[in-house]
Amino acid sequence: MTKATEKRIYLTRHAQAEHNVECDYSIRDAPLTALGRQQASALYDATKETIQKTAELLVSSPLRRPLSTMILGYPDLRKRLEAEGKPVIILPQLQECNDLACDIGSPREDLEANAEYAGLDFSLLTPDWISKEGFYSASVPALQARARWNRKWLRARPERDIVVVAHGDCLRYITEGFNSYKDWANAEVREYTFKVEEAEDVDGEAWLVPVKQVAKEGDAQPTSSELRN
Repeated sequence: MTKATEKRIYLTRHAQAEHNVECDYSIRDAPLTALGRQQASALYDATKETIQKTAELLVSSPLRRPLSTMILGYPDLRKRLEAEGKPVIILPQLQECNDLACDIGSPREDLEANAEYAGLDFSLLTPDWISKEGFYSASVPALQARARWNRKWLRARPERDIVVVAHGDCLRYITEGFNSYKDWANAEVREYTFKVEEAEDVDGEAWLVPVKQVAKEGDAQPTSSELRN
């Protein structure tokens, strides 16, 4: 992979959500707190002159906290891409890892009825996306397979610069292949690139390598895995 064709993947953890501060993972599809909404707005200020001007694709987990972070944090990018005929991709494979209530998404019809999410395309949300079974289960093999799927999906996209909004545990699996419990701050953005070209990917893992931190608007508050342990 030459410098001219290197992909830049901007991985973003959602801003502060209710389960982060209440240590209560029984909150179904936990939304952002008031502070979280401020953090997401600060993320806009931190990126509006950089990646919001250059990114070619915007992708989000379908849970409420990353959706709201994406809307508040990347409005210029969303508007520009929609004008170019490239709406936000709401990708169920980016949902958070555990089968706790806070990590289980809302039914598609509920998301479509939410005024904040007006205009978003939820057509990729099949009925099983909130089942936490099979491909979406919380077992380690399933999570590793889903992380691999996400990496390969990102690498196969034709766009060079891609912004992704997801969750702490999910991002650990995507970047490290397991849950290391290493810090991911709320509303933090990190740039990654792919290690090798597809033809050189002998283990089929499509590994990412870190480049730099782009923004960090919140603290490293715990994910549901950390709260559980």
